[in-house]
Amino acid sequence: MQLVIVTGLSGSGKTIALRVFEDSGYYCIDNLPATLLPHIQSHVANRDAAKVAVSVDSRSIAIESLPDILQTLKTQHIDVHLLFLDASLETLVKRFSETRRKHPLSTPNQALAESIQHERDLLSGLSNLGHHVDTSNLSSNTLRNHTRNWMLQLEQHYQEAPSHSLVLSFISFGFKHGIPLDADFVFDVRSLPNPHYDPVLRPYNGKQAPIQQFLQNEPVVLEMQQDIQHYIEKWLPGFYQDHRSYVTVGIGCTGGQHRSVYLVEQLGTYFKQQHQVMIRHRELHETQVLTKP
Repeated sequence: MQLVIVTGLSGSGKTIALRVFEDSGYYCIDNLPATLLPHIQSHVANRDAAKVAVSVDSRSIAIESLPDILQTLKTQHIDVHLLFLDASLETLVKRFSETRRKHPLSTPNQALAESIQHERDLLSGLSNLGHHVDTSNLSSNTLRNHTRNWMLQLEQHYQEAPSHSLVLSFISFGFKHGIPLDADFVFDVRSLPNPHYDPVLRPYNGKQAPIQQFLQNEPVVLEMQQDIQHYIEKWLPGFYQDHRSYVTVGIGCTGGQHRSVYLVEQLGTYFKQQHQVMIRHRELHETQVLTKP
């Protein structure tokens, strides 16, 4: 069985993500208590469901025991993956205010921001157990596309069935829009030559030839790229030894259009030779899975 657990903060997009799996043929269960997860295989055995997606939220009984439950599921030969959705406090407050929804942990004596922080504390031990996505700057459609691409990567993982694999995720972003919450490492490339100041180059982005040619002709850009590559190569084995399934590397420039996009594309191409790679351009609202040759 292939099992996907969708969890994270209320208002971060769990329902949107779960519907992507439902539309793709997964048998979906919304808001299942965490204590029932070890029994999921027997529950769906008569439904011919090889692919199951379950959402678990902070109200679940024994949510703090989810890390141990994941290990139990793996001993049952279930290929289990966790998708953790997150968002900034400001974003979540705005979303709840706009929709006039009540936060699931709210009380008469607790403000909305306090309820959100309480939930973040409850889920703090789960964010590094799987694929962590910051949805603060993602539209609903962008989140759907990102979830769909991640799901396709899971399908490939399931078919190959490696003993242990690690997904290396690169995300480009603009510092003026905030640092992504899901990044394990963040590299600041704002010191590199900026195509934004050339009126001819400004309309293009780092995936397009004019920007690529400009940056390829700057030796300091190649030097930065190589330094980042060496750093990741040096420390990535430690994440394998720690049995991490996902590592996210953020590359940030000022606006997230040129330098960071270019370097994420270069790094993704370099590392896909040995690793499963996903690249995301936050400010371009694009996600792509790079497969090994």
